[in-house]
Amino acid sequence: MLRQFIEWLESGEKTEEELLELCLRRIREREPEVRAWVEVRAQEGSGKGPLRGIPFGAKDVFETAGLATEYGSPLYAGRKGSRDAALVKDLRGRGAVLIGKTQTTAFAYFDPAPTRNPRDGRRTPGGSSSGSAAAVAAGMVPFALGTQTQGSVLRPASYCGIVGFKPTHGLLSLEGVLPFAPALDTAGLFTETAADMRLLWERMGFAVSGTGVARLSAPAALDGLDPEVESGFRAAIRRLDTENVDLPPGFAELQRVVDVINDYEGARTHEQRWREHGARIGLKLAQLVERGLKIPAGEYTAAKGRLGEIKRQMSNVFRQAGVILTPAATGPAPRGLESTGDPRMNRAWTVLGGPAISVPLPVSTGLPLGLQLTAEWGHDAVALGAAVRVEAALGA
Repeated sequence: MLRQFIEWLESGEKTEEELLELCLRRIREREPEVRAWVEVRAQEGSGKGPLRGIPFGAKDVFETAGLATEYGSPLYAGRKGSRDAALVKDLRGRGAVLIGKTQTTAFAYFDPAPTRNPRDGRRTPGGSSSGSAAAVAAGMVPFALGTQTQGSVLRPASYCGIVGFKPTHGLLSLEGVLPFAPALDTAGLFTETAADMRLLWERMGFAVSGTGVARLSAPAALDGLDPEVESGFRAAIRRLDTENVDLPPGFAELQRVVDVINDYEGARTHEQRWREHGARIGLKLAQLVERGLKIPAGEYTAAKGRLGEIKRQMSNVFRQAGVILTPAATGPAPRGLESTGDPRMNRAWTVLGGPAISVPLPVSTGLPLGLQLTAEWGHDAVALGAAVRVEAALGA
């Protein structure tokens, strides 16, 4: 969709106004069932750069001047942002048109948003970037902004059958974005295809070439997968002719490391809000704050130290393995809206901090599934190049 929009504009076949109306019409058609948006009110791009005239949505944890910035919580209903977050400002400076704010789970945790999965309205789109994933999957915008602290970009992309990209931690600015756990928080992006994602990344000013062709590797065994994911994943890696990779013993410890860092930092981020409002901040978030405040500083420091050791182990693994492939979620989107799904397939890669991207797996029938590609810290162009190659080879 993004490439098509750019080609239309550059050829003169469609105008910026026609593309905006195309998106608004799609929103009018599908929003009553999908419920992806908090507010739709197009803002003008502030520049004439490489994304001129391209509409996008921003997750409602990004500050946006004059637009709803409610953090997915009724406690902040009606709140308007006073400025644009740095990433929103940058995109608008490149000519992109902010079309509105997309739904998020409350404070970007696990208390669900009202958004439905566009592929099956009885199921969750995932979270916490619920609305951004759903808006792109429903064809409402060619790209959207999300954030990830555990699996909040990659999992919704998998559930909705689109591409989600979590760049290297810290590469995209989080200035003006509601924090959760700063050691984990990462801005991310959604597009329809991996080719669109690489094009977007390039037009955001990042390098996408000159990295060579990366080796593709996959673990020989993975636990906790639904049968359809296990089957789809194994079929994909056979088609891609991947090599086996042995993850170091410390890799399994990362789930516990994430728990400690996420709960310790998240509790302190939201402590004052919890003391003021209690469970009204969201039952699941309130439980996290209570749990996280009990974690001693020494345990948190030890977890950060152990993370540093495992990162060094994984750096050696990536040098041999290239790009590591795993499923992007344990299964397809769960039925119902009470849960946003299980992030365990993403959590370890998030805390490692390197780039990770989810692309759709081929499915003949049934719900979307995602394939997750991960690379070494800072090797974002490598991950994107591999994702484009995998997408073309699988023909999902």
